[in-house]
Amino acid sequence: MLKIKETFLNLPNKKIEEMQKIINSLKDKSKPKINITTKNPLRKQVIVPMNTDLAKKFIKDSSLHVVNINHALKAIKSNMIADFISVENKEIIITTNNVSSGSNLQEIEKYVKNSLISDADQVSSPRLPQFKSYLKIIGILYISEKTNSQISSNDIENILKNNHLFNDIVLISKP
Repeated sequence: MLKIKETFLNLPNKKIEEMQKIINSLKDKSKPKINITTKNPLRKQVIVPMNTDLAKKFIKDSSLHVVNINHALKAIKSNMIADFISVENKEIIITTNNVSSGSNLQEIEKYVKNSLISDADQVSSPRLPQFKSYLKIIGILYISEKTNSQISSNDIENILKNNHLFNDIVLISKP
């Protein structure tokens, strides 16, 4: 409060007290801690599956391919830019500045297949990286209210399969 009085000598005490209350209320609010670690593939990548020999052949001229991919993306007025290309297992990974849209994936596929024209049938469609998440479901009643009998794991699986929320979800263990 003394700093405010010293700074604003002509300000009435009531206004100084109001300013101090505002300052104190801001100090009391703690900032949320964000703890993020990313060890999974980035969404700013485009993965193009192909056989190992083709991937090695493609990567030899990777800097030329980056330039040509960027020209192709610019031609369709995309804001995405390819940064670099790497090879991992049986796929090339094109790292970009943004998450790819469907039209960007189509343009990249067209370029890769045209550059490997004799082996274009061995190149799969590009895709974005897939993440694996785990969901633990708790709080399921073990006894059915209607029949007073125990619910089986098959009953739970059927419920999950029939619910649209669980489309494309794979159970890794029995419920």
